[in-house]
Amino acid sequence: MDERSTAWAAVAEAAREVPTLAGLFGADTGRAGRLSVDVAGLHLDVSKTHLSPGAEAGLAGLLGASGFESVRAALFSGAAVNPSEGRAATHAAERGSGSGQAVAGADTARAMTQRLVERVAAGAFGEIRHILHIGIGGSALGPALLVDALGEGRYDTHIISNIDGVALERAMRACDPARTLVVVVSKTFTTIETMTNAESARDWIGGTARFVAVTAAPEKAVAWGILKENVLGFAESVGGRYSLWSAVGVTAALTLGWPAFEALLAGARAMDRHFETAPMEANAPVLAAMVDVLYAAFLGAETRAVFAYDERLRLLPSFLQQLEMESNGKRVDREGGALTHPSAAITWGGTGTDAQHAVFQLLHQGTHLVPAEFVMVKTPGHGLGAAHHRQLLVNAIAQGAALMRGRTMEEALALSGGDAALAAAKTFPGNRPSSAIVLERLDPHTLGALVAFYEHRTFTAAVMLGINPFDQWGVELGKEMAHAALGDGAGAGFDASSRALLARALTNFA
Repeated sequence: MDERSTAWAAVAEAAREVPTLAGLFGADTGRAGRLSVDVAGLHLDVSKTHLSPGAEAGLAGLLGASGFESVRAALFSGAAVNPSEGRAATHAAERGSGSGQAVAGADTARAMTQRLVERVAAGAFGEIRHILHIGIGGSALGPALLVDALGEGRYDTHIISNIDGVALERAMRACDPARTLVVVVSKTFTTIETMTNAESARDWIGGTARFVAVTAAPEKAVAWGILKENVLGFAESVGGRYSLWSAVGVTAALTLGWPAFEALLAGARAMDRHFETAPMEANAPVLAAMVDVLYAAFLGAETRAVFAYDERLRLLPSFLQQLEMESNGKRVDREGGALTHPSAAITWGGTGTDAQHAVFQLLHQGTHLVPAEFVMVKTPGHGLGAAHHRQLLVNAIAQGAALMRGRTMEEALALSGGDAALAAAKTFPGNRPSSAIVLERLDPHTLGALVAFYEHRTFTAAVMLGINPFDQWGVELGKEMAHAALGDGAGAGFDASSRALLARALTNFA
């Protein structure tokens, strides 16, 4: 048995007899403090999880046996950490962390992005009141999170990804085409959904004079008709779901202002430094990744729920779905061998007290093990009375406490007048895990730190699981088949059901 297999077996052994959450707190009065970390305006608490001392030691051993420190160093050095595509992963360099060559290239690209932001403000595109951002996946989810979380800026901004024309048409109805800047984001400048939307926007606006392209294939953007000086590039080694730090974030920089974008990068750099230098037991992304791997790979949790207890972070669960599931939803290891253990959990979630009244029944009394994560912001984002934010935060904290504590049959009987059937319905098993993240405030710096935290957490989990988080071949097959069906209209190579559905659905387009 090799070192990694031995370490894996040690975690599995520790996971077979994990104490209850109440037992873990009873055995360690300092648990809440020991399993909490403060960094860059972010407080992480994973104490209400089943990270027992034995599991923690085993997972630390698995990190070591997986070569975590060397792989982390390779990530920041610009080495090829994406073996299936033979590439580095240089998203950290886009914010100034990492190898000299990659950082220098990112600095040059960022200076071009800043100049474009300044040109727009100076009137180079005429009077601009609206921005229509067109992309999909990471080319839309990251910018949308930034703009929605950090508030309205100097432009009325619409971020469109869906190929359904309803989305684009609604945005166009809200904009004056004579005062709209269109930003088209596509790494290859061939993404069919993006380019179809861009063509419709070009027809609506009457040309490409007020178009900006963001792409790793600038020659294709120029060939499409966008002026060379309005094309921003980014490196092939920056994956879409990690790309908001690059020129992909230009819409956020335009909307929020360049100082806000620089603050976003600075917050991410602060998290990078912490991730590179903090000891494992006090390293926020590492601790969180240990918990994720413990539940997904050893305790049978197939999903992980993230609840943003702040309306400004309502798009965070959607952003994390792509980051975590596209990165770590794999069936083979880094060498191409079949995985013999689960990969990433399914990420899902919701917003604050809305989610409480929709899905928390299952979390408290359902039969599924679902680790929950509560993301809170200490400082409110509104000027209304304190009652709003106080209730919001208390609800988040109370949910975590209730998931852990539960309600015994004896307590339920007392509340039910001795009615056993009613008491059974009011009994909660408790011992349900949750973690918490509290931001001091929501501003560009803390949001940058938060997103970088999730990136590094995802990367660390990938190392422990033995997979490559930087490719996404699973996205391609459906796209290839859709392209083929668009070509022949009949779905050659499709199954009988899919061919029948094509025949039924496309009758209006015969």
